[in-house]
Amino acid sequence: MSTKRTRDADFVEFVASRRRRLLTAAYFRCGDWHQAEDLVQTALARLYVAWPKVVRRGAEDAYVRRIIFNLSVDASRSPARRERLVEVMPETPAPEALDISDTSALMAALADLSERQRTVIVLRYWLQLSVDETAHDLGVSPGTVKSQCARAMAKLRTALAPTYDLTTVEADR
Repeated sequence: MSTKRTRDADFVEFVASRRRRLLTAAYFRCGDWHQAEDLVQTALARLYVAWPKVVRRGAEDAYVRRIIFNLSVDASRSPARRERLVEVMPETPAPEALDISDTSALMAALADLSERQRTVIVLRYWLQLSVDETAHDLGVSPGTVKSQCARAMAKLRTALAPTYDLTTVEADR
């Protein structure tokens, strides 16, 4: 019984320490706070089921990130993603991590990237994963990560040149 209690406590601690970061990464992936909440909630539920196995391998972060990105791809292909008209707009919750007005240009530029490029940018620069960690998460070679990142940064630099200074971001990489 104490093992299950410890396991649950470890999971709760994991969620508390990473939820905000996962939510923001999911938002950058899908562009909608409500959908990001759903993605993170579903991913954490799936992680909980596999928690003992995932913890033994020490792959909690990679596992939950992979679930979020796979779920976002599934959602983008879903017919339910199509817009629906409603009589009353739902209340817009205040974002936990970012001021949306500050990121509108960034979100528009990210939306113009390919799925893979957007994923690489989110993993490398938002979640600050190394090239090798990003390659492992995506199941591709480090060279693919580097080339996709370079292409994405070139597109973002062109789109965001008047808005953001991207040279400071790349200097650390």
